[in-house]
Amino acid sequence: MVAATVRLSSKGQIVIPKEVRDSLNWGIGVELILVTTEYGVILQTKPSQQRKLPAKSLRGFLQHTGTPMPTETLCKPVEYTNDRF
Repeated sequence: MVAATVRLSSKGQIVIPKEVRDSLNWGIGVELILVTTEYGVILQTKPSQQRKLPAKSLRGFLQHTGTPMPTETLCKPVEYTNDRF
């Protein structure tokens, strides 16, 4: 995560530092959404309706931080001892 301090100009403008733009892959013409919150603002890219990401791009999105579980344990059938249905 990159953090930067910016100053509001007399025209109400800010400059997003190049280091921040590069880390977010924000190029010329990127559309941004400014969302106000009770703590300030959030600046995020406008979602493109035509842009579809391949499922492969989600690899590693969910990270497991606990102890690894053996495949044999994962493949065991589930036993319901307190079945209320």
